[in-house]
Amino acid sequence: MKTYSLEDIKKLTNNSQSDDKKIESENTYSLEDLDKAKTRILKFIFYKKRTESEVRKKFSKEYDEILLEDVIEDLKEKDYINDEIYIDRAISDFITLKHLSIKEIKYKLMAKGVKTSEIDNYIQSHEEKMKDYEVNSAIHLFEKKKSKMDEAEIKRYLMKKGYREESIKEAI
Repeated sequence: MKTYSLEDIKKLTNNSQSDDKKIESENTYSLEDLDKAKTRILKFIFYKKRTESEVRKKFSKEYDEILLEDVIEDLKEKDYINDEIYIDRAISDFITLKHLSIKEIKYKLMAKGVKTSEIDNYIQSHEEKMKDYEVNSAIHLFEKKKSKMDEAEIKRYLMKKGYREESIKEAI
């Protein structure tokens, strides 16, 4: 089996990289290895949208670091891996399906390996929508719990779940 350098692979796949900081190394891998890795990672991503961190964690022990980095960079360029799109879709799903505080949403995304700065940027750019969602979510939980708990207990419950005080006051 013939092995190819990174330069050869770029030429063979007509993959012109504008990123001059790309890792160049003496390590080489075959075009076949690259295709197998890309196919396997794409299957993982197509099954369910994943963050870059999830892909790295899943395949770090299975593939060479340089090969994995090259595949991830290629998939990021083609928008198969895009954490900003992931944040948008995940938050849309949370809004549709669940009743969470903004803090809970943030923690769920951080658990998936999304950078805190990216989450904060999204929340700031959609601040009004997120505040409305949190208030509506607090109202829903308040209505659900009011038959079993008194108002003070519900306030404490919502505070523990990460709801902001202003959202709780508006909900009650």
